Amino acid sequence: MIDSSEHEGMLPLEPWDGPAILLVDLDAFFASVEQLDHPGWRGKPVIVGGSADKHGVVSTASYEARAFGVRSAMPAVTARKLCPQAIWAAGRFDRYKQVSNQVMSILNDETPLVQQVSIDEAFLDVTPTRTNREHPVAVARRIQQRVEQLGVTCSVGVGTSKTVAKIASDMDKPRGLTIVYPGTERMFLDPLPVRSMSGIGAAAEQRLKSHGVETLGQLVCEGPARLERLFGKNGRVMYMRACGLDDSPIQQHAPVKSVSNEVTFANDLRMREDIEAAICTQAAKVGRRLRAKGLRGSTIGLRLRYPDRSSRSVQRRLARPTDDELLFAPELCGMLDELWKPGIAVRLIGVSVSGFSEPEGEQGSLFDVKQVAPLEGDAKPRIQDESKRRGLLAATDLVKDRFGEGAVRFGHELRNDGNTTGTAAKNPADYK
Repeated sequence: MIDSSEHEGMLPLEPWDGPAILLVDLDAFFASVEQLDHPGWRGKPVIVGGSADKHGVVSTASYEARAFGVRSAMPAVTARKLCPQAIWAAGRFDRYKQVSNQVMSILNDETPLVQQVSIDEAFLDVTPTRTNREHPVAVARRIQQRVEQLGVTCSVGVGTSKTVAKIASDMDKPRGLTIVYPGTERMFLDPLPVRSMSGIGAAAEQRLKSHGVETLGQLVCEGPARLERLFGKNGRVMYMRACGLDDSPIQQHAPVKSVSNEVTFANDLRMREDIEAAICTQAAKVGRRLRAKGLRGSTIGLRLRYPDRSSRSVQRRLARPTDDELLFAPELCGMLDELWKPGIAVRLIGVSVSGFSEPEGEQGSLFDVKQVAPLEGDAKPRIQDESKRRGLLAATDLVKDRFGEGAVRFGHELRNDGNTTGTAAKNPADYK
């Protein structure tokens, strides 16, 4: 294993025999773009995120800010205390999309086997073939050089699987290049804490620790059967990944399981009119994404988060699949009674649509949900003529496509205008 790009040019590359997966991770991406566009901010702590006075959250922090303990997903008020001298940026989605697309274009130049997993991350399959024997590390180095020419940097993990490449990409940031050669996976993985592997969250970590398992090597020693007893089928997945045997392929066109949108409010909502207006606003964004993707879903979901950070969700099945928010938004408002009573404050509202392909059976939800009976059309759309609804949606989509998302809005979308945290999300759907 060669760890870190400082070895470049110093040691000959070992032969590579077998699959080769890269994980390209843009370093502190949002903050790096802000420093690129604001030369006076370079070398200074920069935080991209929502306002500390409006329940904001840190989206990205520059490495100068991270030196003070600032991290992604940290409450903005905490970040401000840790680094009061930081420069704050609210986030410029169009600009991040532009730079991300430039990077993804570079990656697609190198191989057609690219799986973008977020606005700033992508897997690549660069396995040597009979017709292309270029060493995977040479490809990784060239990608780093080409990305740096754009004015931002990336760290790259090189391994025989997605799991290894992902963990390797986090080992030496920024500008890191961590290489795990075929046959050395266990040597690399065994000493690492279990939380370093994707798929093991806080709850699974605590459960493993309660059984004396703290490292990936100890996890492997538990064996697949015991892990299956503890975690079901996910236990075997954990075992295979910890062994470095993850063989999941690059998914260029992964099937969409759900389309969702959520928003956190700077000031909690308490009035039903405001909450319903926010539901309709999120439904409109989901409906527009559904139409852009050519999808119609049969299951709708509503999620609320409260000031104590607890949340509740509910989902229902529609009589037929749809991409028409003018049809399913009233249904969502009717579901509000399952989650809310007058006087309860609401911090976050999320809307989802799923159930795109299966004619029968149960579709898993994006949220942890309470199941309720299918709808029978008890909530009526404001415009009951379907042809008129479709015409209205087509017209608004056309205007937004040409002039931007804010070019035309319904009245309910203005009710909570400005009452958001300004936090920049990393959901790829927000940038496409």
